[in-house]
Amino acid sequence: MLFSALRGLAVFYFIRPELQIAQELGERILSIAQNSQDPSLLIEAHAVLGETFWHQGKFALSLEHVERGYALYDLQQHSDLAFGYTRDPGMQCLCYMSISLWQLGYPDKALERINEMVTLAHELAHPYTLAGALFGAVRCHQFRQEGSAAQESAEAVIALCTKHGFPFHLAAGNLYRGRALAQQGKTQEGIAQIQNALVALRSIGSEIGLPMFYSWLAEAFGKEGQTEEALAMLTEGLDTVDRTGERFYESELHRLKGELTLMQGAHETEAEACFHQAIEVARRQQARSLELRATVSLCCLCQKQGKTEEARQMLQEIYGWFTEGFDTKDLKEAKALLEELS
Repeated sequence: MLFSALRGLAVFYFIRPELQIAQELGERILSIAQNSQDPSLLIEAHAVLGETFWHQGKFALSLEHVERGYALYDLQQHSDLAFGYTRDPGMQCLCYMSISLWQLGYPDKALERINEMVTLAHELAHPYTLAGALFGAVRCHQFRQEGSAAQESAEAVIALCTKHGFPFHLAAGNLYRGRALAQQGKTQEGIAQIQNALVALRSIGSEIGLPMFYSWLAEAFGKEGQTEEALAMLTEGLDTVDRTGERFYESELHRLKGELTLMQGAHETEAEACFHQAIEVARRQQARSLELRATVSLCCLCQKQGKTEEARQMLQEIYGWFTEGFDTKDLKEAKALLEELS
C-alpha cells in the first residue's frame, strides 16, 4: 500500500513537473521494491525512475533503469500490471529505452525498441497502454525526423484516445500532429493545433514536455518570418527548463536560438555562442544525436565565415562516432555537409 501511494505521488509530481520531488519519490519506491524483491514492484520502480531521469536529461541513467526493469518483465507473467498501474510498466520501460537510445546516438536501436513495444502493446490489448505505446512511436519518429510516420502514429493516438476518452494522450497526440503539419508546410494550421493542445494539457494540470513544445512553436514562427515571436517562445522554453529542471531538449533550445538569431541579421557572434552552448549541454548529457545537430549548425556558420577546415574537423569528429542511423535525416544532412567541406 505504501509503494502504491508513493508511486502515485511520484507520477503526480512528474506530470506537474516537479522532477526533483518525483525522483526522490521514485528512489523511495525503488528501495521498497528492493527490500521486498518483488519483480512486479521492481519493474514499476525502474520505469518511474527511468522516465524521470530522461526528462531531467540524464539519458544514460534513464537507460540503465529501464533496461533493468525490462529485464525482469515477462508479458504473460506480468500482463495484469497494466490494470494495477493504469499503464503497463514493461511497455513504459521499452518506450524510455527507445528515446534514451536515440538521445545517446543509437537511432536504429531506438526504432527497434519502439517497434517491439507497439507489437507487445497490441498483444496486451489494454487500451491505455496501447495509447502510450503509439505515443512513444510518435516521439521516436519525431526525433528521427520522420514526419509522415510521426503524423500517422499521432493520428492513431488521437483516434484511440478519442474513442476511450484519454485526455492526456489526446492532447499530446494533437501536439505532435501540429508539429508534423508545421514541418510539412502547413505552418499556421500547425501553430494553432500546438497552441490549442497546450491549453488542453494545462487544463488537466500537466506541464510536462513544455520546453520542447515551445521549441516547436519557435520553429514554426521562424518559418513564417516571425522571429521576435519565435525567440520569445525559446526564452519561455529556457525559463521553463530552469524552473522545472526538465532538460531533455535544452540543447535544442540553444541551437534554435542560434538559428533564429542568424535569421534576424548579422548576429554571428551571438549565434555562435548559442551553438557552442548547445554542444556543451549535449556533451554533458551524452546526447550524441543533439550534439550532432548543434555541430551541423555551428559548422554551417563556420563555412559561411570561411573557416572550412575547422568546420570539417569538428563535424568529422562527431559524425565519425556514429555506427548506425545513416539513413536518418540528421546523419544524411551531416554527411552532405561533410562532403561540401572536404
